[in-house]
Amino acid sequence: MESVWDYPRPPRLERTTSRVTIVHAGMVIVDSDRCWRVLETSHPPVYYVPRDDITAGALERAAGRSFCEFKGDATYWDVVAGDVRVPQAGWSYESPTPAYREMAGAVAFYPSRVDECRVAGELVQPQEGDFYGGWITSGIVGPFKGGPGTLGW
Repeated sequence: MESVWDYPRPPRLERTTSRVTIVHAGMVIVDSDRCWRVLETSHPPVYYVPRDDITAGALERAAGRSFCEFKGDATYWDVVAGDVRVPQAGWSYESPTPAYREMAGAVAFYPSRVDECRVAGELVQPQEGDFYGGWITSGIVGPFKGGPGTLGW
């Protein structure tokens, strides 16, 4: 078991060979075993998918930007699956800070905004609150930041 309270701050970037799949509106958006995990104190892992492992045409640039004190400026992406569009379902760091340069352009997805995310075949539970976009699996334990009343932790 991994406790999110053992994760570092600033966050650690690590490669994973666990198969990550994302399905929305019956379309496979992602099928990859070349992802990165970002591990930060109190947060479930966030998985970043190399752009080459995202189905062609499944992403369109979305309005909006945000800033992470560790990774830099974030770009947002809509997921497009046939006639279904999910606004700002993912984000990336196109020019991240040096510590995260390896994952430049990789896209993270909010598991609460798509139909299904899996890691190594296991269905992911979205992190509560939909701000951090963490992926909760049976090997990860909290408590997790993100839900009501946890902002000040």
